[in-house]
Amino acid sequence: MTGATILLVEDNVQNRYLATFLLQQHGHKVVPAADGREALELAVRLQPHLILLDIQLPVMDGYTVARALRVIPLLQAVPIVAVTSHAMVGDRERCLAAGCDGYIEKPINPETFVAEIHRYLHSNPPSQS
Repeated sequence: MTGATILLVEDNVQNRYLATFLLQQHGHKVVPAADGREALELAVRLQPHLILLDIQLPVMDGYTVARALRVIPLLQAVPIVAVTSHAMVGDRERCLAAGCDGYIEKPINPETFVAEIHRYLHSNPPSQS
């Protein structure tokens, strides 16, 4: 699976760099957003194949972003995967209840991260031109 446009919503520079590096190595286009408001604007404009969403964000938290994305008709089929350090009991369920399709704990594992992402991309594959 290559060639997907992925919106990466992450305010931490090091986390954003690592995820971008790993995904670009597999041919994906990664578009970064550093806060919730920017994420919503970019999601509407880009209509990405996948959204990777941190939960602890400035301006608007990831739960609020996920709920807002889910009411935008153009984006309802786009998988949203929470990538978060929120790893307490109930956090995964809160992410899913807010509209996320999946949940990956930080720190991400560079050995398995892209394979996990590809599982979600299969539900919304890039069209072949």
